[in-house]
Amino acid sequence: MRLFAAVVPPEDALDELARAVDQLHAEPGARRLRWTGRPGWHYTLAFMGEVEDRLLPELHARLERAARHSEPFRLRMHGGGRFDGRVLWVGAAGDLDGIRLLAERTEAAARRAGVSMEQHRRYTAHLTLARSRYDADLRPYVAQLSAFEGEAWTVDELALVRSNLPGGGQPGEQPRYEIVEAWPLGR
Repeated sequence: MRLFAAVVPPEDALDELARAVDQLHAEPGARRLRWTGRPGWHYTLAFMGEVEDRLLPELHARLERAARHSEPFRLRMHGGGRFDGRVLWVGAAGDLDGIRLLAERTEAAARRAGVSMEQHRRYTAHLTLARSRYDADLRPYVAQLSAFEGEAWTVDELALVRSNLPGGGQPGEQPRYEIVEAWPLGR
């Protein structure tokens, strides 16, 4: 099962982001980007990749413990950025130490449960909006997102999400995400 741990913004925050993304779709070249759909909008904390079923009970227990040891924190969507010319994202503001700590704890929990965490990178809180198969000039999109400032919300839950990759070969087909389990923070 392909899994990752994430923070899923509330519907109000996603509504704000949807309005900003609608404006980005009007930019020249927007049709050449592969835009993520609203069901895929989340802040990934730790990507685990394929996880063997036998590891799931221990993974769940350790993620629950990581959530319990993490206090709720305030976050808001803020600005934007890019990874090279391939990924466009919206950032975060607020308690960035809180989300970094939660990311570190979820990664450690997965590692201790026996999940191979080979794809570790320095954590940058971001929500992916679009991807490109080639190096694209994403600067106009980043510039437009620079003024984006969402309302703050309280992050009070850690989600374990299953990623179902597209397999139908349909153009524009998106991965499907399903929350396998979620744990409240700090309780």
